[in-house]
Amino acid sequence: MKVVNYTEFRNNLSENLNEVNDDGDIVIVSRSKGKNVVVMSLEEYNSIQETLHLTSTKANRKQLDIAVEEMNKGQFVKRKLIEK
Repeated sequence: MKVVNYTEFRNNLSENLNEVNDDGDIVIVSRSKGKNVVVMSLEEYNSIQETLHLTSTKANRKQLDIAVEEMNKGQFVKRKLIEK
């Protein structure tokens, strides 16, 4: 994670955005009135949103916990993908 002030972010916009996209880095832009912003790749944002959705209900969280526990115990069936 990288923290830069607004002027530095703006002056090095391309470099900062490349770090976000190429390195998966998150950049926090510190602003003078304390209203900071976070810059992250769309891929990272979508991943966070999906995780929030999957864990949004008690039933989903329980099912995911069970699946992870089964996987960790080796209680799964490995299958080949169907290719068309």
